[in-house]
Amino acid sequence: MDITTELKDGFNSSSFIKNLIESYKTTTNSNSWSQTYNHINNFDIEIKMVKNLPFADTMVPSPGFGAMGISFGLGNNLSLEEAEPVLLKAIELGCTFWDTAVVYQAGVNEKLLGDFIRKHQVRDKVFIVASKCGFDCFGDGSVTNSASHIKTYIDGTIERLGFTPDLYYLHRIDPKTPLEESIGALDEIRKEHKTKYIGLSECSAATLRKANSIAKIDALQAEYSAFETVHETDGLIETARELGIAYVAYSPLGHGWLVDDFPYQSPDDFSANDFRRGSPKFQGDNFYHNKKIVEEIKRLAVRKGVTLTQIALAWVAAQGFIAIPGTTKPERLEQNFASRHVELSDEEMAELRRIIDSTKPQGNRYGPSHQALVGH
Repeated sequence: MDITTELKDGFNSSSFIKNLIESYKTTTNSNSWSQTYNHINNFDIEIKMVKNLPFADTMVPSPGFGAMGISFGLGNNLSLEEAEPVLLKAIELGCTFWDTAVVYQAGVNEKLLGDFIRKHQVRDKVFIVASKCGFDCFGDGSVTNSASHIKTYIDGTIERLGFTPDLYYLHRIDPKTPLEESIGALDEIRKEHKTKYIGLSECSAATLRKANSIAKIDALQAEYSAFETVHETDGLIETARELGIAYVAYSPLGHGWLVDDFPYQSPDDFSANDFRRGSPKFQGDNFYHNKKIVEEIKRLAVRKGVTLTQIALAWVAAQGFIAIPGTTKPERLEQNFASRHVELSDEEMAELRRIIDSTKPQGNRYGPSHQALVGH
């Protein structure tokens, strides 16, 4: 299948495809993007759903899978045996863009994925496996982007996974370390074939632009959902699109808000080791205000005959972003992956946009200490 056909299968609107390819063709030495753009200009594409999205020099299935919640942040700490059902379901479905990080329980999450992939001999079926450094997980937990940190942590990641990750990010930006040092170190491990692609997470638009001038940045990971669109207004999305950098959307379900069976009725229902217990969006009056926003999106999903989760993920994909929702349940992963078959009409896109723009959530994304780490 040539790339024109893949794009035909993969996007929501021909105008979006044309704009995206226009940006991508400026970032490659090949004329293949230009040829594809010309092909698309010559016929009318009727595209109703997003199945595949461009990532660097390839195409990836959408949505992907965020592994954090298996062992970190949401009150779970699954063993390999407990995690196997959801990971096997991902392999079965072809959900093969996986995301982990060293900070997810100090390497435990990475090792679990590595053990699973080795046990089932599925390395050739999982692309991309992404991980992140940037937190001193085995020390004081602070953010650091020093060259020595990056070079030490990539070796640890490789040891825990049992193979080189396809993509390696800086998880957060350390303003004390010059970008020339940190991006230079990322580029060096790429040249050493310890990773194929490099990226940044939750940086500012200015940092992304400067980093990309030092070495080609392949991916940006940042929050985006129908519930949280902060990066539409701070220049980050615009900059990523301009530079042809793939946008990987974490928390595409709003940290759990955008699911049909959201079980929490009050802020006190979150467990003590659930990070949402300290997140302003989930606390006090903000909790009840934000719950009403979810209900409005859910009404649209009910009218359409799909789940709230599916319409939320279809929205993210329609923006051209690779969503990485997480779950510990095989049936939930199957539901998430089925969002790639959800068709959104122009009218439905407009209705979602109206809801999103008119009913902004209240409260910061994180508590004070973690909020201070984003946007550098």
